[in-house]
Amino acid sequence: MIEELVPATVTTVATRADLSIALFAEELRALGCAVDARRREFETGRACARRALGRLGLPAVAVASGPHGEPLWPASVVGSITHCDGYRACAVARAQDVLAVGIDAEVDAPLPAGVLATIAGPSEQRALGAHGDGACWDRVLFSAKEPAFKAWFALTGRRLEFEDAVLLIDPSHGTFDVRLRVAGPLRELHGRWAAADGIVATAVVVAR
Repeated sequence: MIEELVPATVTTVATRADLSIALFAEELRALGCAVDARRREFETGRACARRALGRLGLPAVAVASGPHGEPLWPASVVGSITHCDGYRACAVARAQDVLAVGIDAEVDAPLPAGVLATIAGPSEQRALGAHGDGACWDRVLFSAKEPAFKAWFALTGRRLEFEDAVLLIDPSHGTFDVRLRVAGPLRELHGRWAAADGIVATAVVVAR
């Protein structure tokens, strides 16, 4: 799914199975004393990252984690990793082609009660109610904000809160727009979404 949401300048690897690899020392430090489920997620995400980097012609390197849990890519690369139950994926691109990339995957199910009000303002909630049947629109909105936040962090080194971004979903064209309420290099971000086989996937790519 992720590969359908990004341009040709972005290389993706996705899997529905857990993958096992030998982690680099930096990755082991980032993982810490994680429970088994978290270890499988982390290891599979790094396995996808190595395959994606290989498709760019780059060697396998450690992809450690920064202070906010963000993957630390080689200087010549931008990228993003996501995982949810039954789906893991990575997207990478050469920094000479792409400024930032963010991806997210979620199980296509309604958000728990009360969560929507914490991640979406009144206008966003009203817009969701007008979309009718289809995907779980609250989950699509939640997922779409995640890659926007990842791309923004890659551009600025700053985190966004949910209220800092107003998101509008286009159900017909599988796209979304994010209007930012904070000062920075961009006022809007644009992305694509899809829902299939029980998964919602979203992506934001900021090209040079």
